[in-house]
Amino acid sequence: MTSALQDGKVILAYSGGLDTSVILKWLLERGHEVVAYIADVGQQEDFDAARRKALRIGASDVRVEDLKEELVTQYVFPMFKANALYEGRYLLGTAVARPLIAKKQIEIAHETGAGCVAHGATGKGNDQVRFELCYYALDPGIKVIAPWKCREFLEQFKGRSDLLAYAKEHGIDVTATAAKPYSEDDNLLHISHEAGSLEAPDYEAPEHVYSRTVSPEDAPDSPTRISITFKDGVPVRVHNTDDGTVHETPLELFTYLNTLGSANGIGRLDMVENRFVGVKSRGIYETPGGTILHAAHMDIEGIAMDREVMRLRNMLTEKLSELIYYGFWFSPEMEFLMSAVDKSQELIDGTVHLKLYKGGVYVTGRESPSSLYDQKLASMDVEGGFDQTDSEGFIRIHAIRLMAHNAITGARASKES
Repeated sequence: MTSALQDGKVILAYSGGLDTSVILKWLLERGHEVVAYIADVGQQEDFDAARRKALRIGASDVRVEDLKEELVTQYVFPMFKANALYEGRYLLGTAVARPLIAKKQIEIAHETGAGCVAHGATGKGNDQVRFELCYYALDPGIKVIAPWKCREFLEQFKGRSDLLAYAKEHGIDVTATAAKPYSEDDNLLHISHEAGSLEAPDYEAPEHVYSRTVSPEDAPDSPTRISITFKDGVPVRVHNTDDGTVHETPLELFTYLNTLGSANGIGRLDMVENRFVGVKSRGIYETPGGTILHAAHMDIEGIAMDREVMRLRNMLTEKLSELIYYGFWFSPEMEFLMSAVDKSQELIDGTVHLKLYKGGVYVTGRESPSSLYDQKLASMDVEGGFDQTDSEGFIRIHAIRLMAHNAITGARASKES
């Protein structure tokens, strides 16, 4: 960190889109020096074009940071070890990338001596909370500029038409059109589609909304067969058993799962969820590789994880999922929960065999050196493992409280009649 922080210098989380381009110019007009920071988390963007655009608007510098490898190894894979799902459905594609983006933004502020960071998240959504909680957790003294919560900004920009007019006035190129009236967030794990015409919860999204996956109806008529190998709950190898393709490095492995999931129409989700701020929101998500990985990881746990450990870990998973969604990645409770999750994964080793077909992920088998499965013990055809007559006592012990409860409720019913 430089010795003297410059409150006038701002590190802006910049995407190159309409909102952050307008915010960049707006900050400049108020006397700030602005460094545009672009986080490459796997989104399909022209980063060179975004860099040139930011410089044309007036940014003093543009930092494009490649965060894809770190996103996979330090955020996505740890989250998947917990089988995290928000409200039992959403694989947290947007939420899990935010702490990494915020962390790098704070690091750049320290490197450049900037005293402020800024973002373009609205005051109604989740991202404002995620970004700002991470900022303050990592640097309690940082100053945050959030234009969409600034009265001056809101009075000047009452809607999208005002943003477009401002951009035209200042010669800012924009690609926003009425033909695509919804908002998207794209990264290596997923792409989300929301707002605009999608806000009507009964409106069926047309096929052109989807950009990461083919329609399941248009997916290949023959399945793709793969195997995924885990070590301590982390995927370390993917093998396409149809054509022999193998990937073992984290980024290549996950990118390949995305490719396979996309081609087979896997990972689409349309849901109404509860935002942290208390507003319900309709979102459409495409998470092709993550959907495959989630199914495989849950299955390898089935053969390698102790039942009671699984029950306890599952109790933690719901809370951990909420913490990620709400923006508490850098919190003491998150650190505590992830330590427990890591402990639960120490013997989650083995290989899961899967079939990918027209939007579905089907597990066809699994094997594990840590297997707790005893075929003889489980077999209906082989006697062994334990004396089956012992089950009579087992059942009677568990029936004691049921019989007692029925005796009481039966007696009460007789009196009332």
